[in-house]
Amino acid sequence: MIDYGLKDKVALITGANNPQGIGATTALAFAREGAKVVLVYKKVFRPFDKSKTDKNGFDRYYEANAGNADVAASKLRAMNADYLILESDISNESAVKEIYSTASARYGKIDILVNNAATDDENGFDTIERITPDVIDDVFAVNVRGSVLTTREFVREFVARRGDYGRIVNISTDAAQIFAGQIAYGASKAALEALTRSVALEVAKYGITVNCVAPGPTQTGWIDAELEKAVVPLIPLGQLIQPEDVAETILFLASKQAKAITGQVIKTSGGHAL
Repeated sequence: MIDYGLKDKVALITGANNPQGIGATTALAFAREGAKVVLVYKKVFRPFDKSKTDKNGFDRYYEANAGNADVAASKLRAMNADYLILESDISNESAVKEIYSTASARYGKIDILVNNAATDDENGFDTIERITPDVIDDVFAVNVRGSVLTTREFVREFVARRGDYGRIVNISTDAAQIFAGQIAYGASKAALEALTRSVALEVAKYGITVNCVAPGPTQTGWIDAELEKAVVPLIPLGQLIQPEDVAETILFLASKQAKAITGQVIKTSGGHAL
């Protein structure tokens, strides 16, 4: 067994209400290593057919994102983990301040931030010919502004208490640099990768590392059987990425072993979109 040095560290993870998602899976991985976890989520309501949520596909995915973090909570309880769950909106500055205030009151510190929360447009308005100002604003509000706000508060809190262990891991997508058909989403993730490098240079003097994980097509509940058949041939390793694959990469970047790694974008993609 690898000792990642995460026992009693406190990890704040955004976008954690989908039981099959990267956020919830990452929370369980941290808890497994003895870390205390703060799960932050916001319910996102999109139409879905309840009769189709028993199998993977957009109906299951939309149902999961409209729910709370009860499934993750039950798994954490079964592990006897120390956890806190907060429903909030990271695109709102006051809400972000409240997240940190509440988490710090409970645990006294935040050692690790995982910026996983993200949104996209499900109506096909994210192409250059159809995109609207609302789509641009909604996507960037969460994916960029929200990540900047959570990062800023992390750094401020870390400096104020003179923290000695700081890790920030942002979640991008392997196609961020070229994402035709989802230009606002792709551009927002490319911005997050640029943010990773810039902030890494700014906060290195405090001993904080900042890295980014860029997953390939990941089975978080949205890929149905038909889509899987179309996507898998595009992945050189020949299989969908699982949320556990991404969580383990995040875990490593947050570990004591990764203390000299910063400003990097790591693709966990099975060779997709190299």
